[in-house]
Order: sequence, then structure tokens, then C-alpha cells
Amino acid sequence: MRPVGEHNFQGIIANVRDIPILIADDHPLVRGALKQALSTELDNVTVFEAGSLFEAFDQIESRKGDIDLVLLDLHMPGMNGFTGLFSLRASYPDIPVSIVSASQELPVVRRSIEYGASAFVPKSAPVDQIGLAVKTVLDGGMWMPDWAREAMENGPADDEATGLAEKIGQLTPQQLRVLNMLTEGKLNKQIAYELDVTEATVKAHVSAILRKLSVHSRTQAVIIARELQLQEPAIEA
Repeated sequence: MRPVGEHNFQGIIANVRDIPILIADDHPLVRGALKQALSTELDNVTVFEAGSLFEAFDQIESRKGDIDLVLLDLHMPGMNGFTGLFSLRASYPDIPVSIVSASQELPVVRRSIEYGASAFVPKSAPVDQIGLAVKTVLDGGMWMPDWAREAMENGPADDEATGLAEKIGQLTPQQLRVLNMLTEGKLNKQIAYELDVTEATVKAHVSAILRKLSVHSRTQAVIIARELQLQEPAIEA
């Protein structure tokens, strides 16, 4: 995979077909702005929209996975921090995900990349940078702002984030859903009802979750899962 950076895109997206891109953000104005940026910077782009993680899954399913890129907001219904990113990557590993967020703290950028995103694009980025990020990912590369790339290259590695990514990355999409519900304090009976499975199936998922996370109780699993949560930004626009 190509090095990360604003100046690294060298490929050319061939205009041989429409490029289907999904924008998943709960703010219509943000979706509109991103759609305009994509239309300005790319030819033959077809944009689909979702206002929550659940709608994003529905959009992808309705198109049988025929999406070339997802632009994903970290702060929207269904995400529960980075859990939504893990769920999306686990369910559709062949679809690259670019985080587009108002949060610009280095730990958020670093963890977005550690947890499977192909790019991190601040919502405040100029239109040409948004276009460059999208083109880079569509060309098979990775992108983040230069300041973040330089800080990550020159700063210490985040071993905690890497270790957590390895553990959470072992979970199946259904196990991630169960873990998410455990963090909400739901009982096996409630989880079984919402997922339309038996309690025995839920217990099997919980046992697998504990084993993969190397913990011995639901409480310990919840503590690990809460490491994926985020503080809401002061302004998310």
C-alpha cells in the first residue's frame, strides 16, 4: 500500500464507469457539502446517502455491496465510537472506509487508521483535499493530513491501539453487535430478542467474545469495548 500523505496521489481514476460512493453522516448539510465536493473533484461519481450506521448497512445491502468507498462520520446514530467502523470493516472488508470527522485530535486520527480506515479527512478540509483523499483511496492508497502523518511517523507508536485493534478485529460482525449491546447493559434475553436468535446463541457469542478478547467476564469485555467510544466534539458540523 502506498505511503500516507497529501502529496502522494499519483494514479488517475479511469472514467470508464460510474464510481458509487456512500456518504454516511447524520447532518444533511454535511452530506450536501461532501456531495458537492465529490461532484467537483471527480468525474462520473454516483453518490448515495445515509444518516446513520443502520442506513449505511441498508444502502450497501440494497446495492449488493456495489460501493467503491464509504465516507463515514464517527459521530452519528449507531456508531458507538469506533465500534461502527469495526462493524463496517468486518461486514464489508473489500469496501474501503474514509473517516470524515470534525474531530481532529491526533489520537482520533491514529486510531481511525489503526482500526481499519483508509483515510482520515477533517470536515474543515478544502474541497481539493477532500477530492485528493478520495482519489488516493480509490487508487488503493491511504491518506491523512500532512500534520497527522508527520506526527505519527515521528512520534511513539500507539501499542495500546494496535493491541486493541488486533483483539476487536477477531470478532465477527454478529459478535460485534452483541458486544455493542453488552456495553448498553442489555441482558442475554434482550439481545436475543433484538437479534432474533436464541439465548443459547447469545451465550455462545458472549463466550467467543470473552475468549477472543482474553478476558473472563462480561464486565471486563465491556471495559475493553468502552475504549472504542469517543467524546462528542464541541461542534460537529
